[in-house]
Amino acid sequence: MQSVPVCGSISMSQGVPARQFRPEGPDFSWPFLYLGHGCIGKGKCIQNMRIVIVGDGKVGFALTVQLAKEGHDVVVIDSNKLVLEEAQQALDINVVHGNGATVKSQNQANVENSDLLIAATSADETNLLCCITAHKLGCAHTIARVRNPDYYSQLYDWKDELGLSMMINPELATASEIFRLLQFPSFLRRDSFAKGRVEIVEIELAKDSPLDGCRLMDFGKKVKVQVLVCAVQRDGNVYIPDGSFQLQGGDRLHVTASSGNLAKLIRNLGVDQRKIRDVMIIGGSRIAFYLAAELIKAGVSVKLIEKEPSRCAELSDLLPKATIIGGDGSDRNVLDSEGLAQTDAVVTLTDFDEENLIISMYANYLGIYKVITKINRTEFNEVLAGKGIDCAVSPKDLCCTDILRYVRAMGNRKGGSVTTLHRLVEDKVEALEFQVGKGLPYLGQPLIKLRLKPGILLACINRRGRTIIPSGSDTIEAGDSVIVVATADRVIQNLQDIF
Repeated sequence: MQSVPVCGSISMSQGVPARQFRPEGPDFSWPFLYLGHGCIGKGKCIQNMRIVIVGDGKVGFALTVQLAKEGHDVVVIDSNKLVLEEAQQALDINVVHGNGATVKSQNQANVENSDLLIAATSADETNLLCCITAHKLGCAHTIARVRNPDYYSQLYDWKDELGLSMMINPELATASEIFRLLQFPSFLRRDSFAKGRVEIVEIELAKDSPLDGCRLMDFGKKVKVQVLVCAVQRDGNVYIPDGSFQLQGGDRLHVTASSGNLAKLIRNLGVDQRKIRDVMIIGGSRIAFYLAAELIKAGVSVKLIEKEPSRCAELSDLLPKATIIGGDGSDRNVLDSEGLAQTDAVVTLTDFDEENLIISMYANYLGIYKVITKINRTEFNEVLAGKGIDCAVSPKDLCCTDILRYVRAMGNRKGGSVTTLHRLVEDKVEALEFQVGKGLPYLGQPLIKLRLKPGILLACINRRGRTIIPSGSDTIEAGDSVIVVATADRVIQNLQDIF
C-alpha cells in the first residue's frame, strides 16, 4: 500500500450491538444476519486467532490477504490446487487441498482447534455444510456466505443446531448500499454508525467552492451545522487533518455528521439536491432485483435492461411495477433508444467490470446526474478517479469489511469491542465504532488531556442516543459508543490501542 501522509488531530460517536436479531424472525432486507451463536468479546481475549477459510475465490482471497496482514494464523481450504499454490506463494499462509465440507479436510486444517471458520465458496449449500461440520468438530464461531434469502427464515430457527454465528449476503448488502447512495445522490459514499444515527459521508468540494482555503477549525461556522471533517483526499494522498488544515477546491472530504444534519449540510454547502425519480439499471443480476424492489417500494420509477430472455421473463414476474427491457445494455443504440440521457440515475450491474465501466463513462459523458458502478476488481480504483467513475461499489469489499469487523470484535473484550467497521478512501483509512466498557482507562477525563497516537482521530461520541461532535472539554464515559478514524496501516483491535 502506498504511503499515507498524516496530520495529527482529535475527535468521536455511538454503537451498534455486535449481534442483531429480532425475536419474531429475520428481516430479509438485512444484508448481514447475526445469529447470535457463540459469544463475541466474551471468554478469553484472542488477539491473534487461528482462522480457517473455505474457498479461495474473490471473497476468500481478499479475506485471506487482510486477515494474514493483521497477524492471524490463516489456513485456506480449496479444491483447486492451482489457486492454493498461488495464494501460498503470495502470502504466508497454510493451505489444504480438498473439499472443505468434509471432516477429512477440516481435520487436516485443524478446525477443531481453530477460533473461526469462514465458508466463502460460490455454493450456499456447501457453505452451510462447512459450518455444520466445523461446529460438530468443536469450532465455536462460523460464518457462511448465503445468497439465497429463501434459506434465511429456516436457518434463523436452526441457528443453534447448525452452529452459525453469522450469515452474509453480498448481493443484498450491495443493493442496500446503492439504495442509500441514491437517497442522497450528492454523496459519493455513505457509511452508517450508531444504529444509523451517525454517518460518515464523502463529498467532493467544487473547484470554485467558497470553502477553498477554509481552515477546518472554521468549517462548522461556515456550513452552519455541527459536523467534523475526519479525512481529506487530495492528489492521491490522504490526510487525517487537524484544525489548522486548509481545504482546497477539488478535495474529497469525509465528513462525520448526525443523520439529521445531512440534508442541512448539503443545503448549506450549496450542493445540488435533486431528488432521484427514475433509475435505469443495466444488468438483471440478483443485486439488480434487490435494488429494483427497494426503489419501487420507495416510489422510484425503474427501467431494467437485461439481454438474457429467460431472465427478462423471470424479472417481469418478480417486478411487475418495473419496466423490463430485453436488450444489450452495453449497446449504445439500446441505451439511447431507451432514454438514457433523460434519466436521473444509472446503475451498472452487469457481470463484467469492463462493461460497467464503459457504460458508466458514457452516462457521465451524457451528464447523467448520478452514476453508480459495480466493480469486482478494485485493485485499479485509483486509476479510475477522474475518468467518469466517481461512485463505485464492490460486493467483495462490503462482504470482507463486515467479516473483518466481526473478527476484530471476537479478538478482544478489553478496551471496548469493535461494533462497526468501514474502510474509506480506497481502503487507506478505517472508521471503527467501539462500545466503551467500564474497564477502559481515561474514562471521565477531558479529551484535551488525552494523547492519541499519530494519524488517529476521535470523530464522534454517541451517548444514550445523543450525538456529540467532540471538543477538548468532552469526555468518554462507560456505555458510550465512539467512532475512531485512522489510517488503515495502523491495525486497531480495541479502544486502548488509540492512546
